[in-house]
Amino acid sequence: MGIGQVSVTQENLGQGGFKEVERKVLFVGTPSLNQNNNQLHSIGVETDLDTLLGANDSPLKSQLIAARQNADTNWIAYCWPIKAEDDWQEAIKTALAKPYDCDAEMIALCNPIETQDEIVSAQALMADAQNRLAKFLTITLAVPGLKAEQSWSQYVTDIKALQEGVVADRVALVPLIYSNALGAVMGRLSKHGVSIADTPMRVATGALVGIASTPMDAEDNPLTMAIIKELADNRFSVPQWYTGFDGMYWADHPLLDKEGGDFQVIEYRRILDYIARRVRILMLNKIANRELNNSPSSTKFHENYFMRPLREAAQSITIGDRKVPGMIQKPAEGDIVIQWKNNTTVDLYMQAAPVACPKKIGAKLSLDLDRVSTS
Repeated sequence: MGIGQVSVTQENLGQGGFKEVERKVLFVGTPSLNQNNNQLHSIGVETDLDTLLGANDSPLKSQLIAARQNADTNWIAYCWPIKAEDDWQEAIKTALAKPYDCDAEMIALCNPIETQDEIVSAQALMADAQNRLAKFLTITLAVPGLKAEQSWSQYVTDIKALQEGVVADRVALVPLIYSNALGAVMGRLSKHGVSIADTPMRVATGALVGIASTPMDAEDNPLTMAIIKELADNRFSVPQWYTGFDGMYWADHPLLDKEGGDFQVIEYRRILDYIARRVRILMLNKIANRELNNSPSSTKFHENYFMRPLREAAQSITIGDRKVPGMIQKPAEGDIVIQWKNNTTVDLYMQAAPVACPKKIGAKLSLDLDRVSTS
């Protein structure tokens, strides 16, 4: 005779949230205090930087202060102090790997680079982090500021050579024409009240904090917008101002992508990295799962399943009559395609459409004299 049986099984369908690394920056640089070097430190708005990094000013501390000033109350960052003679590339590798496993979205190198080889190495480091550790990162390198004996024209000529001919679509360069410029833009990119799809050029984000005085060259000539524009045209990330408008702001944060490339500005890279981190987790949940197969019903279900990061990125909010767009446009039919190469290998093809953003606005004014009253 048979017996009655009841069995209850709980399934984990992988529908939970994703770990957020966005807006977190790993700062690497030299402090004035040596006792905390070569360790990973978590930094928040209440962290005592004098105790951690020393009371004196230093490349690392000055950029962290600027980042904190230009971020917001939810700012969280990491720092890895090194000695001036240490290899910054090895420091970053160590911070990203076990047991530290630093989960950041961006890296900021506070010690200024001197050679083009360092830019090439930084790009290779980002590729290595993606291939070995599945970390999608960008790195922003400090470039030396104006030397005491230099004119502005000499300075621009010298640093332009650093980026000429380089393709490094995960690397950005910030000239220290203001000593704390690197920290200022990294803080601006870390604001929680601003989408990662927003350029740091966005004026509504507010004016920069801690950058005000006008630098002068060896001939007592002030920094001008003509110099700023030349640096920006040569793929440097720089602050800017607007004539007759109070405050200092920022220009684009360009990456050293090839001419015509999709990742010439950081916001496009950040959008795709956001999606990549999440779709990778969804893909892992489907390894050797026969629910994902080449039947029409499975294909339709999994198109919706893998579309989740795009849907979440496209979420907008309406406040009164004002609509704040999501990171991307709402996904459309055909934005995801599942292709089976054989019975055990499947490829996903996905695309995301950014939202248009005005960076140049012009107005053309005219008179309508036909409506002038003749009475």
